[in-house]
Amino acid sequence: MPNPFIETIRKAMPSMRKSEVKVATYVLNNMDSVVHMRIVDLAQEAQVSEPTIVRFCRALDLNGFQAFKVRLAQSHSITPSLGQFEIKQDDDSSDIVKKIFDTSISQIVKARDDIDPEQVRDAVNALLKSTRVEFYGFGASGAVAMDAMHKFFRLQFSAVAYSDPHMQSMSAVTLQKDDVVVAISQSGRTKDLLHAMEVAQEQGAHVISLSPPDTPVSDLADLPIHVHINEDTDVFTPMTSRIAHLLVIDCLAVGVAQHKGPEFDEHLAKIKDSISSLRLIGPEA
Repeated sequence: MPNPFIETIRKAMPSMRKSEVKVATYVLNNMDSVVHMRIVDLAQEAQVSEPTIVRFCRALDLNGFQAFKVRLAQSHSITPSLGQFEIKQDDDSSDIVKKIFDTSISQIVKARDDIDPEQVRDAVNALLKSTRVEFYGFGASGAVAMDAMHKFFRLQFSAVAYSDPHMQSMSAVTLQKDDVVVAISQSGRTKDLLHAMEVAQEQGAHVISLSPPDTPVSDLADLPIHVHINEDTDVFTPMTSRIAHLLVIDCLAVGVAQHKGPEFDEHLAKIKDSISSLRLIGPEA
């Protein structure tokens, strides 16, 4: 299947300056390495100036070099070596930093574009009608659940996070109508999570899911939010999907906070004051 972004580069080449064509040619012949380069690296390899790189990006209707790299990473499938990050045994720490950050950024941008805002809106509306919210997840998703609990506790919810299947089931059976469960799963196929979701629904609670589309968790949820990250977990625990789930939790928290009245600012100020004594004061803080 033709790569749309690569076709865009090729079609733009006839209208480019000679120096910009050099950049385009190098990019087309070295896509695997270019996606991990700094602007100075590409300029050196293509034997042009850094301003030429910027002009090349603008010729593609992109704001700059980082936007170009994100588009390139999105459009070009990179064969993984370790996890989804094409990490090689001889990569140094600089290589690892660039590859993990660049790949994660491109995956997050794709996830952002794939998320349906209406799903987020419906989930926020359900949360606004509740006072009790529980977050369920296992492994890396359990860490996301804990972070979500902290955020929603500050938003004046009775909020808890459980990563133990027995605690999930026991707590779910005590839920009531209009309470909310947020079920978080990178795979969307965790058997114990599905059981806890069913128990919550039997009590009349609403279940929001953060999981890939067309999976058992997503299909069972009352309010699914589809979050799909192409991730190879044979070597590493989920990495980028964890970040995407955290960002969706932030979207839900901000959406809820947006509907709080002026008195909510006073509530947040009190929370901040309550922990101020736990911090060091001065330049060493």
